Amino acid sequence: MTDAPTDPIAGAEGGQRRFPPSEAFRRNAIAGPELAEAADRDRLAFWAEQARALRWERPFTQVLDWTDAPHASWFADGRLNVAVNCVDRHVVAGNGDRVALHWEGEPGDTRTITYAELLGEVSRAANLLADLGVRAGDRVAVYLPMIPEAVIAMLAIARIGAVHSVVFGGFSAESLRARIDDAGAVLVITADGGWRKGAVAPLKPVVDAALELPGERTVRNVLVVRRGGNDVDWAEERDLWWHEEIAAMDTTHDARAFDAEHPLFILYTSGTTGRPKGILHTSGGYLTQAAFTHRTVFDLHPERDVYWCTADVGWITGHSYVVYGPLANGATQVLYEGTPDSPDPGRWWSIIERYGVTILYTAPTAIRSFMRAGRAIPDAHDLTSLRLLGSVGEPINPEAWLWYREVIGGGRTPVVDTWWQTETGAIMVSPIPGITDAKPGAAQTPIPGIAIAVLDESGRPAPAGGDGLLVVTEPWPSMARTIWNDPERFRETYWSAFPGRYFAGDGARLDEDGDLWLLGRVDDVMNVSGHRLSTAEIESALVAHPAVAEAAVVGATDETTGQAVVAFVILRAAADLADADASPVLRAHVADRIGAIARPARVHVVAELPKTRSGKIMRRLLRDLAEGREVGDTTTLADTGVMRTIESGMRAG
Repeated sequence: MTDAPTDPIAGAEGGQRRFPPSEAFRRNAIAGPELAEAADRDRLAFWAEQARALRWERPFTQVLDWTDAPHASWFADGRLNVAVNCVDRHVVAGNGDRVALHWEGEPGDTRTITYAELLGEVSRAANLLADLGVRAGDRVAVYLPMIPEAVIAMLAIARIGAVHSVVFGGFSAESLRARIDDAGAVLVITADGGWRKGAVAPLKPVVDAALELPGERTVRNVLVVRRGGNDVDWAEERDLWWHEEIAAMDTTHDARAFDAEHPLFILYTSGTTGRPKGILHTSGGYLTQAAFTHRTVFDLHPERDVYWCTADVGWITGHSYVVYGPLANGATQVLYEGTPDSPDPGRWWSIIERYGVTILYTAPTAIRSFMRAGRAIPDAHDLTSLRLLGSVGEPINPEAWLWYREVIGGGRTPVVDTWWQTETGAIMVSPIPGITDAKPGAAQTPIPGIAIAVLDESGRPAPAGGDGLLVVTEPWPSMARTIWNDPERFRETYWSAFPGRYFAGDGARLDEDGDLWLLGRVDDVMNVSGHRLSTAEIESALVAHPAVAEAAVVGATDETTGQAVVAFVILRAAADLADADASPVLRAHVADRIGAIARPARVHVVAELPKTRSGKIMRRLLRDLAEGREVGDTTTLADTGVMRTIESGMRAG
């Protein structure tokens, strides 16, 4: 997740403006300068103090074990239950009547769930999972829309010590099956369908199709939530209705504690090899940093705030800042099923007005979409309850940052522009709202306890104002522990470029004030609407079409989605597909193979691709074409005239 303008230093409107917190905000802020001072004095003691804010059944005595680097252990001799920390302890503390979730479905149906009610639902679901034979360490795939059962299922899985693998509901049957097989899931929790853009998107049929594909046969049951009301096929020995099974379960469950390093979840993210990577996060360290950053970065006052993160639980933002961080802090939050423009473009603002949302955390993609629609839509709603705004997912240009603060925040709210990744587990870089003078478009400073450097390729610090590579120089509690089933890939992917230090894969720059600006991915992973997509995975899908001989995919800057997928394909000589028809056919093919989020914005049919003499495709040159720039150095190409041919073909098309 990268948050920066295209050119943060020069020519970026608003890039040098500063927005200090108001005196009232500063006076009442959760975090003050003492946090950073404590972290600077003793980083491990600082993280130990944050961890003690959780409920431990057996307190830890060891903070960090880094002897098997890059595989860290945090608080390893402590024991806790993640779900107990997110639900039970708030009820025990006398906050059972506090609202945990204000849920709203896209058609307008609603549910309000208190912490006491959430405890009962999670307990029943935990009992059901145990009744189905799910044991600690087993993996459970979750393929659900944004409904309360998604949160309940995740917490119930964590409660019994199983490991969840949540798959975004927009992924195809093939993508789902690959994740089920890699994790060895014994159970799939899904729904008949979910509401999106005024219609029901089927989910159970995708699960059925996935399980019919060739592969491992680890899944014993499919548990189905009734949501869409759409017709579904039924496998009598395998499929179960959630509402029927859970009705018989007890609302109490005796949760046991697990080691702090017990696996909590696997979350798959695209990799440059085309094979998704199962990022493994464990319990104590992850929950410590998710809770701390949620409380600190969003200045959470749980007794009075209403928090809304618009992310789907299928992505890391939904894990850390919809489920685990907010619930560990006893927050009241909004959960919304549908899209921002259904049934009208003011839906989000209606929700904020209706529930009195005070903290909004969303993606620049959404902000830029609202900008295009015009300020008259949000201006028609009362948004004065908002007191803090957050941004996550991909670069936010200063213009969008300023619009967000001025139009949505009424010109008075702090904006926290956060950088982090699936692999980091929690926020790593962000302004602290009661302390930082915010600078539009800059991620600014590492959070207390996090050590960041910007290095050149040789590992030396990049000069002030110069481009470099973002590196985390010290282990942190919420760091990924490994790649599921592939520890060597974990080491090679993240720790080989700068031994002993984590390379994030992002370019960065420190300005003259020492503020950090993120410059985007330096590998072949694109960031589309905050979702990381592998060029190799999309190229593989394209080449799987019988008409395609070869494909190259790049990410081109897009004002709405951050990056857009642009494909260059060579058709087979005998292909039964005309050049003019290729784009819609191949775009649909990719959406079917991977999911709609990976659908190329443009497909260009070309006669040849730019390659070096060794056969490497020069995607950098294709990106120049896709973004309308002058093509860079072509001297290393086997055929230096190929770019002119491609460019003239694009103009003709």
